[in-house]
Order: sequence, then C-alpha cells, then structure tokens
Amino acid sequence: MRIHLIAIGGAVMHNLAIALAENGHLVTGSDDEIYNPSRDRLAAKGLLPKKMGWFLDNISPKLDLVILGKHARDDNPEMLKAKELGLKVLSFPEFIYEHSKDKTRVVVTGSHGKTSTTAMIMHVLKDAGMAFDYLVGSKLDGFETMVGLSDAPIMVIEGDEYPASPLDLRPKMLFYKPNIAVTTGIAWDHINVFPTFENYVLQFEKLLKVMAPRATWIWYQNDRVLRKLAQKAPKNIRQIPYRGFKNYGTGGDTIIHNGHGEPIRLSIFGKHNLENLKSAYHAVRALGISDRVFFESIGRFKGAAKRLQTLLETETGTAFIDFAHAPSKAKATIQAVRAKYPKRKLIACLELHTFSSLNKEFLPHYKGTMAPADFGFVYYSPHTLEMKKLPFFSPEEVKKAFGGQNVRVFTDSAELEAALRKLKGKNNNILWMSSGNFGGLDAKSISAAVL
Repeated sequence: MRIHLIAIGGAVMHNLAIALAENGHLVTGSDDEIYNPSRDRLAAKGLLPKKMGWFLDNISPKLDLVILGKHARDDNPEMLKAKELGLKVLSFPEFIYEHSKDKTRVVVTGSHGKTSTTAMIMHVLKDAGMAFDYLVGSKLDGFETMVGLSDAPIMVIEGDEYPASPLDLRPKMLFYKPNIAVTTGIAWDHINVFPTFENYVLQFEKLLKVMAPRATWIWYQNDRVLRKLAQKAPKNIRQIPYRGFKNYGTGGDTIIHNGHGEPIRLSIFGKHNLENLKSAYHAVRALGISDRVFFESIGRFKGAAKRLQTLLETETGTAFIDFAHAPSKAKATIQAVRAKYPKRKLIACLELHTFSSLNKEFLPHYKGTMAPADFGFVYYSPHTLEMKKLPFFSPEEVKKAFGGQNVRVFTDSAELEAALRKLKGKNNNILWMSSGNFGGLDAKSISAAVL
C-alpha cells in the first residue's frame, strides 16, 4: 500500500512509519518540525521528508491511505486535500484498530502507570515466546521500535485519553475496543481537553461500554472512582479487581513471592510499580501465561525508559529520571525513592511542562507532592507558557500551590543548575521528573556534580 503520514515526526507516529515501511508498504510523510530522536531515526530508514512543511503535492489519488497524527491542525492543507479527493483518511488510533480488529486486543489505560504496565506485559510475552503486535509510549529494551505490526494473533496497546486527531476529539483508548483492558487508576489530567473531573471520569465509563463482548476488565481496587465505575459496568464484562504485590524485601530491596512462597527479586521498586506489576500479572494470565513463566520472567524486567530509570549511580548516591509530571505520578515517584533510600537526602526536581501542569487553576493539585523530599525544586519556562498561549503566573503562586518550606521555584534553567550544584555531597539522591528537558539542562552532568 501507498501510505502517507501527516505529522510523521511525533514520538509514536515516526515509529509507526518505520513499522509500516518494514512491513513492505511505500511510506511517505510530512511535518512542520521534526526533532531528535525522530529526525535521525526517520533519516536512517529513508523516511525523513525532504522539506519541512505541508505540501499539496504530497497528496494524490495514488495514495491508498492517509494516517493523521494528533499534532496536525484541523486546517491542515494536506488533510483537507485528502478529504477533497475522497481518499481514506484514518486517525492514528483508527488505523491501529483496523490493523488489530481480528486480534485479541490488550489495552492498558489509566491516569498513571500505562507505559510501565504495558512494558511489563510485553516483556513477559516476549520471554514466553508468544507472538504479538504492540504499541507503547516509550523505547523498551529488546524492542527496536515503539510500534510492532505483524500477523500475530495478539496486540498489546497503551491506550491514553488524549484526542485521536483534530477531526475526532474522542480519547484514543475508546477506539481500541479491548478484549482485555487494564485500568490502573484515575487522577484528573489533560484539563485542556477535559475541563472538569466529571468529564474526565466519563471517558472511562465510555471505555467500559465499547469493550468487546465478554471482555475482561482488570482494575485497581483501591481507587474509589473505579469502584464506583465497576458498579456501572456492563454485566457481560468479567471483572478482576486487584491490589499490588506485597514487598517482602528489607533494606531497600524489592522482593515478591511466587505462588509457592519462593522469593523473586525485582529490579523495579516502589508501591506504584508493585501495583502495576499485579495488573500485568492478571493480563498475561488472561492470555494463558502460567505463573511459573510470569515469575521467572519478571525478575529480569529492568523497566521502561524514563520510568524511574537510573541515570547515574555512585557508591553513595543515585540519580533517577522519570516521565512523571502529573501530581499523582510525581507523588508516587517521590515516595518510591524515599522509601527505598530512607537515609539519603532526596533532591526532587519537577518541571511543569504540560498544559495541565501549566494551568494556574490546576496547580493546587500539586499540594504536598514534594513533602517526602529534603529539597524540592520546581522549574517552568515562561517561554513555554507563551508558546502554549497560557496565562502567566508567578513563582510565588507556584510555591504557594505546592506548599512546604522545602520547595523552591525557578523560571531560569541556569539558576536552577547553580542551586543544584551547591548541594554537592555524599548520600544524595536526585530525581528528575519531566516530560520536557528542563530548558536544555544536562541532567547527567549536573547529577554527577551533586552526587
């Protein structure tokens, strides 16, 4: 097939382009800006557009399919021409469903832990030698791309709540019609799309209604909102509520027991990860994986990129990097590092980078997030506020929203770096949390100076 991808430079879209090309399709694409690593990876596969921008010449009747990325606007000229020509135009999630409609679809949803849980499921299935397709939001060890397409009978999908495309504002997760769904928990996010908590919760209620007949829903039992949704779930859905594995480790070790009471030492840590792991356990069990295979495999799982990933380690300190940006994610990550290293000083750095985190009305949701840390540093860029066309707010307003005497707020990355370097000492841990890059700071170099 001849397939053109509009907004090919996205984190997942460029992986889809590579996967399609490797499946023998003739792939082209366009975007107005493409950054690394997308740029270099597309270039290596001969898929990087010759020029940046949108060009009507890219769209012709010869195309069999146009796939629309979420970053394209609703007035995109290429999209409008494709519609005018009557070409088949699918959003990214529509294409994923079309590809997987005859497969068993395992969809991981929830406000937090989606990538980690998806990665756990993929790791176990690969270890078990089970063929499967996948879509995941991070680069994983053992997988060249974030999208894998084949004729396998199973597809594992990370299903988020963000809109499918400029043409369809429904959450991507609603397109996948899961046979097996995991919901890790609900904490209000994406407030630029879902202006109220009730509207956000409604999307998960809709998810239950679009699941395949006789589907299995695996949900976190300690979540009050999910308990209410479970009471409304269609009667033909099999429900598996779960809590996390118990940690039998001491001194910062994470050890769980298999079905025979035998210890399994894990590389991952944190209460939230033991909860994610339990949901992954139920998901692979629903696919026929035995307890023996699961527990043998999961001891070798190292985690997903930027999910409590070790950036640097010395004899007396460790630097971690994590994608956490929403309040629930940041809180869980900080608590995990504090619990594992109770005797070390914890320096927690959080960048406000997303639409939600940069919304003045949303800031109070971060109250107490930094409490377990010895030093809390919050950074945001006024330029990012300007680019996202959001109202400006002061560092004092941010500090008040977070609360606590340990919190300092920076709008200049150089000043943040200088403050961090002054904390050099033994028995320090530093935790970087962001979906951005702290204004271009070299986190590894700064960490080396602090530890």
